[in-house]
Order: sequence, then C-alpha cells, then structure tokens
Amino acid sequence: MSDLVDRIVANCLRLEVKLLACQARLQAETDPEALHDLRTTVRRLRSLLRPLRGLPGVVQLEMSASQVGVLTTPLRDLEVLAAHLEQQGHPTLAKRRLTQLAGSYPRVAASTELSQLLMILEAFPRFLRASQREGLLRGLRQRIEAILAKQWQALHKALKDPAHDRHKVRLLIKRVRYGAEAYPELDRVPKAVMKHLKEAQKALGEWHDAWQWLAQAEQQPDLQPCVEQWRATLARGEKRADRVLAKLR
Repeated sequence: MSDLVDRIVANCLRLEVKLLACQARLQAETDPEALHDLRTTVRRLRSLLRPLRGLPGVVQLEMSASQVGVLTTPLRDLEVLAAHLEQQGHPTLAKRRLTQLAGSYPRVAASTELSQLLMILEAFPRFLRASQREGLLRGLRQRIEAILAKQWQALHKALKDPAHDRHKVRLLIKRVRYGAEAYPELDRVPKAVMKHLKEAQKALGEWHDAWQWLAQAEQQPDLQPCVEQWRATLARGEKRADRVLAKLR
C-alpha cells in the first residue's frame, strides 16, 4: 500500500511540474505546443484521479481540472483548425482564426482556473498522506483495479455494439489508455493492445475533427470552400476508424 501511495504522490508532483512548465510556456507565447501539452497533462491528472474518487480533496481537484478543460477547449479547437487550413493552402482563413487566438495564451496562463488547479494540486499530496494515516486508503489497490476493469468493460461493450457511437468510443479509448498509463503496475496492457489503442484514438480524432469542422462550416460561411474535402475526409475517417476498431475487438 505504501508503495502505491508513494507512486501516486510522485505522479502528482510530476504532473504539477509539467503544468507549471506549460504555464510558463503559455505566458511567454513562444511555444505552439504549450496549450496542447497543458491539456494533455490535465487529462493525465484526471485519469490519475478517477479511481481515487471518494477520498478527501479529489472532488475539488477534479472539478478544477475540468474547469481548465472547459476554458481551453475552444482555443485548442481554433489552433487545430488554423493549422489544418494553413496546411491545405488556405492561409487567409488560417490567419483569421489565429487572430482570434491573439492574447489567449497569457490569459490562460494567468487565469483563475489554472491558478486554482495548481493551488489544489500542490496541497493534494498532503490530503493523500493524511488519508493514509487515518486508514482511509485500505483496499485502495483493489478499488483502483476494479475501476480500471470497469473502464475496459465499458469499452468492450461499446465495441461489440454494431451501432456504436464513435464519439463515445473515442472518449472510452482515451479513458482506458490514460488510465493504463496512470497505473501501469495495476493495468498491465500488452504493447500490441496499447498500439491499437493509440491508432484508434488517432483515427477517431481525425474523424472527429472533420465532423466538427463540417458543423462549424454551417455557421461560418468562409469555410464553405473546404466542405467537399471535409466530407471526403469524414467518409475516409469512418472507414479507417472502423478498421482500427476491428483490431481492438
């Protein structure tokens, strides 16, 4: 038990350091990957916390992490779309989206949401140690293993459904993958399976991007020149995603 708690605490400290680094990079506005890395780090933190629900401090930390996600999602969506438009030979459309991002990174770095997350995360190891001293962590290993197993079961169930919702499957794959990475000693995923998870996440991510951009094009007339290409990308993405998901089954 002590070793497991030590690893969780060490993981929290590692994620805190990464978040602080991302905050500094956002403030400097010199790193195009800073926002993406911030969101990935927050996602890993939430995967670490999910099996710990019910312990003191977890709800507050999860809520704070969720608020950072809500704050940064539209900004990341703009980033991805702008990069795609530039790559596809639409620099004017790309520049229009990048203009909307002006000043966003320092605002995220100085935001109440990120500051609160860092403050709660800094204190969380002390809550965990206090819980350990009070005997609240008895059976923690079994609890974590049970929750990780439920995540796999939910994914298996979704994959077996012929009419599965690709959006739901994409989120379940993320949950399973990051959960396994958060607790590698408890969720020993074979390398081949992890490879398929990453492939499926990438394929579904590309499909989701095209789906999202088509929805935006209905509200943003200047994106109409891209609609035909995105429809083709969506169709290809569906087929590719289905092939990758078949490997997971």
